[in-house]
Amino acid sequence: MALLLAVVAWWADRRRMRRSDPDAVGLMPWRDLAFWGLFGALLLTLVAIRYALRGG
Repeated sequence: MALLLAVVAWWADRRRMRRSDPDAVGLMPWRDLAFWGLFGALLLTLVAIRYALRGG
């Protein structure tokens, strides 16, 4: 879910950066959501790898 959030937020941020009307400012901090979603996905992946290596 965190990776899905990161991908959707990255896509929305890219769309926002390429908008035709530069004065149409949105409310969502897409760049921050993409960062934290990717960070969360990375942490969860590392925890899963650590758990798998321990033989859990």
